Amino acid sequence: MSLRTAEDDSASEIYIPAEIDWHMLDKSKFFFLGAALFSGVSASLYPIVVLKTRQQVSSTPISCSKMSLAIMHHEGFRGFYRGFGTSLMGTIPARALYMTALEVTKSNVGTATVRLGFSDTTAMAIANAAAGLSSAMAAQLVWTPIDVVSQRLMVQSCSNGIGKSSLPSVSSYRYNNGIDAFRQIVYSDGWRGLYRGFGISILTYAPSNAVWWASYSVLHRFIWGGFGCYLGKKDENGLINGCSFKPDSRATVAVQGLSAAMASGVSALITMPLDTIKTRLQVLDGEENGHRRPLTVMQTVKNLVKEGGFAACYRGLGPRWASMAMSATTMITTYEFLKRLSTKSQDR
Repeated sequence: MSLRTAEDDSASEIYIPAEIDWHMLDKSKFFFLGAALFSGVSASLYPIVVLKTRQQVSSTPISCSKMSLAIMHHEGFRGFYRGFGTSLMGTIPARALYMTALEVTKSNVGTATVRLGFSDTTAMAIANAAAGLSSAMAAQLVWTPIDVVSQRLMVQSCSNGIGKSSLPSVSSYRYNNGIDAFRQIVYSDGWRGLYRGFGISILTYAPSNAVWWASYSVLHRFIWGGFGCYLGKKDENGLINGCSFKPDSRATVAVQGLSAAMASGVSALITMPLDTIKTRLQVLDGEENGHRRPLTVMQTVKNLVKEGGFAACYRGLGPRWASMAMSATTMITTYEFLKRLSTKSQDR
């Protein structure tokens, strides 16, 4: 599928950088460079994820600034990177699964929809939505256990900084590191304990990814169309003549980043309540007859409503929106750069 478009109404042509399909990639280079690049992205965004997670499990509203100061005061800078080692080790295989499912689905569905007679724009939106759905489902097989372990490490010391009463149900276990957390979770809850919230993770991330990738592809083309028309040449009467616009690398990155940030806003608003429920299911415990037990979805929802009504589902929205926007912007620009670095020599 080519990303080159021609706007017939304005008689102008906009040469968008060509899409690099799965068969054009050097797979070993793609996965090796991808692991390195996305590890750097994860490291830069991890402190925001810690803030979001701690806000979501707190039973009382706490601002980002207050939470940040408390972490810095009681735990130091290392507090912003609790569980990062575990998260990073899981990110590498999860990203490999994600990128493989994304590219294979996008290529196959894109080809099929074009053959069915859909327009290039519609075919690309459908292909991106299907790719986002399949990649999220594949990656959650790895990401859910990593989330459970890393999130417990993120919150286990936050009672020191914001008051123990605000986190009454956080697991009482103390973990030395990711391996110790893994062992204790399996010992106390069985292997199912590592997949707490798996169902709701799929319900959160699969539609979110589908909406994000479909929105991104449509917004990407829409912005390029407006950009090309705006820069179109005018004659002496002020009318736009037929023009050919070829963007440089800076314009390409800017449009990719803007499209990603806009798509992230919609996705964050739609899926925030599900993400809050998912995080609490993975981190918090309930109490029954003096014994701690995993919470159910209904118990989690009831607790949230009791604590602050529907608004409680949106605790951590600011950090999540910021994290998603920055992550998506960084991810898509890094991802497109990675694909160009990994293109087979004959396809360059």
